[in-house]
Amino acid sequence: MNGKLKIAGIATGVVLLISATTYVYTAPYAGNEGLQRTPGVRIGGTDTLAPNDFGTVNDVGVNLLMKLGGFPPFVIYLSYVGAPEGVITATRPDGGYWAQRVRDGDTDGWLRIGDATYAMRATEILGDARLPMLELYSGKTRLPMDRAVGGPDPLRDWEVFLWTAR
Repeated sequence: MNGKLKIAGIATGVVLLISATTYVYTAPYAGNEGLQRTPGVRIGGTDTLAPNDFGTVNDVGVNLLMKLGGFPPFVIYLSYVGAPEGVITATRPDGGYWAQRVRDGDTDGWLRIGDATYAMRATEILGDARLPMLELYSGKTRLPMDRAVGGPDPLRDWEVFLWTAR
């Protein structure tokens, strides 16, 4: 009987390993399949040195892929705007998971814009310093500053994060 339990344990371990590997290589991630709402675990792209002015990446599209360091790994789509000093992202003030991870110190990550993947560090921008960044964000994403967007909060109340090269 002991031998059968050992075989069952090994078989279970193999199935779990195959399942985890399958998820990592098939979960949604950077591709041309359109905007995915489900987080993935791989960011893809080509590691690229950061440009001197991130305003040059604005013609690539409205969305990028973001991956934070740490555990658990996940990749999500965010709207963005490039600025000379870095990349601006914003999120509703609803206690979202990735924003809280940044606040908790998980500030290193990667941003994939088009096929280029940049090693970046996120800093939350607080108070009135957010407003000029939100104006830039609004201009690119066409989200109005004073109307609710995806919830009860107008864009002017959203949380702002500036990503700079690391």
